[in-house]
Amino acid sequence: MWDILTALPPEQFLTFLIGGLIVNLAPGQDMVFAMACGIQGGPRVGAAAGFGAGTGVLCHITLAALGLSALVAAHPGALAVIRYAGAAYLVWIAWKSWRAGGLPEGQGVTSPRRAFLRGILSNVLNPKPILFFLAFLPQFVNPAAGPVWQQIVVLGLIFAFNGAWITAMYGWLAGHAGRAIGARMTFVNRLAAVAFAGLAARLVLVE
Repeated sequence: MWDILTALPPEQFLTFLIGGLIVNLAPGQDMVFAMACGIQGGPRVGAAAGFGAGTGVLCHITLAALGLSALVAAHPGALAVIRYAGAAYLVWIAWKSWRAGGLPEGQGVTSPRRAFLRGILSNVLNPKPILFFLAFLPQFVNPAAGPVWQQIVVLGLIFAFNGAWITAMYGWLAGHAGRAIGARMTFVNRLAAVAFAGLAARLVLVE
């Protein structure tokens, strides 16, 4: 793991971290569920839902690692095609984020255990994370730095860890602040839209 991280240029790794954090801060299905659980069941339940969603991301990391590794092995030039397809997808979600309003209505649960399990299920059954990983992670992959699947797993685990605690934090805060926290979601969506657009530009412009 350390060899893979040290193979990345520091500025590239910093871009990955900042981009990932902004993306994780953007409201999405997992965050809505965690906040709904926090509002309905309290801070502990909201945090449990967030950590459950973060655990579910591991499934998408596995799929992304296996899929990209097999694709690059069969077609060495596939990463270039994925970059442009990923850029188009990021532009689309940037547009969706910019148009999004505040926190949508969601239905939570009141048991920490159920919230954790439902969080896992909610993430695993959502196809958007795997699409995002296929769009976001390849721009930080360098086939010369080692096996593609190992790089995807390492970067994916960092992204998942950050996403888990951020989503859990939103759920915990919602347990204390209730619906008042949702009033700030429009601004967060706009910030995320700018981040998505910037990542799309980086995919196309940076070789």
